[in-house]
Amino acid sequence: MRAWMCRAYGAPDRLTLETVARPVPKAGEVRVRIVATTVSSADWRIRSLEMPRGFGLFGRLAFGLRRPRQPVLGAEFSGVVDAVGGGVASFAPGDAVVGFPGIAIGCHAEYRTMRADAALVRKPENLSFEEAASLCFGGTAALHFLRRADLAPGARVLVLGAAGAVGSAMVQLARRRGAVVTAVTRAANHDLVRSLGAAVAIDREAVDFHEIGETFDVVADTVGASDFARCAKLLDEGGRYLAIAADLKGMFQRRIGTKRAIAGPAPERIADVAELARLAEAGAFRPVVGSVLPFERLPEAHILVASRRKCGSAVVRVAAS
Repeated sequence: MRAWMCRAYGAPDRLTLETVARPVPKAGEVRVRIVATTVSSADWRIRSLEMPRGFGLFGRLAFGLRRPRQPVLGAEFSGVVDAVGGGVASFAPGDAVVGFPGIAIGCHAEYRTMRADAALVRKPENLSFEEAASLCFGGTAALHFLRRADLAPGARVLVLGAAGAVGSAMVQLARRRGAVVTAVTRAANHDLVRSLGAAVAIDREAVDFHEIGETFDVVADTVGASDFARCAKLLDEGGRYLAIAADLKGMFQRRIGTKRAIAGPAPERIADVAELARLAEAGAFRPVVGSVLPFERLPEAHILVASRRKCGSAVVRVAAS
């Protein structure tokens, strides 16, 4: 099979398309023929080692000191079950599925094996394979931080980076919980975020959102656009700042009066993937696909993600469905 390999840290031109052995499913595993995958901010950071401030050494320890320990990047996929190992009864060849190996990566390839009891669910029928491939990375992060924020109906939420993979999921899922959402993004994305449920859209390039003179119950910073100290004045008493893309310092912010920061990695919960699939099937959540590139042009998706100007998910079409 073909797979994009990241055998050295650096620019996107370090990625190479190689032919490697197709994996064989073990007992309890399924093999999926991948139809679509994404290049996420996690893939960009692993490939380039451009980590949030203070995480450079941690990045090397986690992913490999001199080169990526797992050279095949990619945290999520959609595809069709191709083969099953012994003891698997929950999936069969021909099933359309969505998978989220997350930090284990390995999705920038034509095939991938996963345990049948891992974060693998049937593809919602109302999603295209491109949309389904975008279901998990942003959605699971948004679910996790909204859970920790403990939103009440009517809560006022400011979402920074509202058109990105995490931000667009945050807007939809916060609105579904009854929040009133204000979205901060480029003017070109305002129609999109309003269609997702934002009541107000602010142009990040024309307005300093720190100075808008309003306060919120929650500020969700999905892209590291600010920090807790600068956003404290935007928070009501008891307000929460969701530091979704925090640097090392941001992980350990003390309370400012009754206001607090919520940070840390989002765990990869199988239950969250299943919930997103249920919401998508019901029409209550739809991943945003900003671009679709063929498999042969995957490095271009890295360039787009590194620009920090992408909308939704950068999807890569691996094969025909």
